[in-house]
Amino acid sequence: MPDAAARVARANRLIDAEQSPSPEPTPFGRMERLCSALSRNLPASGVGVSVLTEDSHLGGTIAASDVVSRRLDELQFTLGEGPCIEAYASRRPVLEPDLLGHGSTRWPGYAAAAQDEGVRAVFAFPLQIGTARAGAMDVYRHEAGGLTQGALSQALTFADIAMRLLLDSQTATQAGGAADLDDALAYRLEVYQAQGMVMVDLGVSLDEAMARLRAHTYAHERTLTDVARDIVEGSLRLSKDEP
Repeated sequence: MPDAAARVARANRLIDAEQSPSPEPTPFGRMERLCSALSRNLPASGVGVSVLTEDSHLGGTIAASDVVSRRLDELQFTLGEGPCIEAYASRRPVLEPDLLGHGSTRWPGYAAAAQDEGVRAVFAFPLQIGTARAGAMDVYRHEAGGLTQGALSQALTFADIAMRLLLDSQTATQAGGAADLDDALAYRLEVYQAQGMVMVDLGVSLDEAMARLRAHTYAHERTLTDVARDIVEGSLRLSKDEP
């Protein structure tokens, strides 16, 4: 069996053996098991998987090994910076072994928040096959330092499996099966709608509307998707006095 095929087979066995970190079934249950399996076997303090839009600044987390990893993944879309966004935009792995050093100038707001959660290193891998791309996978560690060659190879294998899970879900949806991917990406429409509503309501540009959405989200320690949903449903209206 070729080395690559052996690595994929081993990774799938680890995923099969993993219990879902969520107490309730989720649309992306296997993706959550993937995150948990990689976190446990790499080892890492946590793993998250997010999908992004083509401009790489709108996205959402669809699976994570734990609540801290999910929170740090989501925070990138609130701040508009972070390893996940950079890996997706560059189509290359983003390896930051020291958030206290270089990472603090690379992503000032995000690095500070990650350090507050005890994270000292983060590694992001784009989810892509050929020219198709869908998101990125983040690996978090409490200790500073780079990945070994073996750990890097394992993370890349899991990223490839994650991309194939997304493609399989999309195929199932198009064939009339479970609408996992459509459900997971529904946030995109809500964020775009909320952005447009804020633009009209406050008389600002589209970019300024997104900046205000992110500022409100950060100030109130919420996720961008939750704030967007409240605006679309009419239970929240941003004030012109907000920064």
